[in-house]
Amino acid sequence: MNQTAEKNIYEEGQVVLINKPLKWTSFDIVRKIRNTTKAKTGHAGTLDPLATGLLICCTGKMTKKINEYQAQEKEYTGTFTIGATTPTYDLESEPTDFKPLDGITEELIHDTTKQFIGELQQLPPIHSAIKQNGKPIYELARKGVEVKVEPRNIVIKEFEITNIALPVIHFRVVCSTGTYIRSLANDFGAALGVGGYMSSLCRTRIGAFKLEDAWEIEKFVEELGGTFKAKS
Repeated sequence: MNQTAEKNIYEEGQVVLINKPLKWTSFDIVRKIRNTTKAKTGHAGTLDPLATGLLICCTGKMTKKINEYQAQEKEYTGTFTIGATTPTYDLESEPTDFKPLDGITEELIHDTTKQFIGELQQLPPIHSAIKQNGKPIYELARKGVEVKVEPRNIVIKEFEITNIALPVIHFRVVCSTGTYIRSLANDFGAALGVGGYMSSLCRTRIGAFKLEDAWEIEKFVEELGGTFKAKS
């Protein structure tokens, strides 16, 4: 099959799994795929620039599936850093309000996860893409405009601590769509009494789609521009 025919399969409609690199926006990936394939492209669930991992991109007719994929269960791994907070709940802003970790034991950390498993109400970060009066609230928050967010109903199915090297806590979470792991980091730190923020995040699964099956974006572009063969 020649290169033009290969690109036509994307114009018809394909699901492309990409491992989003650190500091790329989700739209950076969409734009790169769109420019390479010349096909209509969208993604099924934003990852913040400081997050990595699975991004489902849909081209052509498969863009109709975006809402379906976006609604599916998600799995993340990453790290929380406790003993400080940040306005954005991650490292997009500088940590402040440092507190000592005296009395923070592994047993306390593991026990604290229990209150975050199940059906919960969660407040999204004010530095997020939720819209207020037609504008993303992070734009308003950066300008010092008062932002009000409403709690959301979410489900955290699994919350596992995989390693502890204070002040850093490694975790794995399985959760419903609409869950902000940054908010979980902030709330978890507050529950421990010392504050916390998300210091790294990787999305490893969306529904049945797994990170291990994803393309590196550079490899995808290189392969499509040369002798690209669609994955089965």
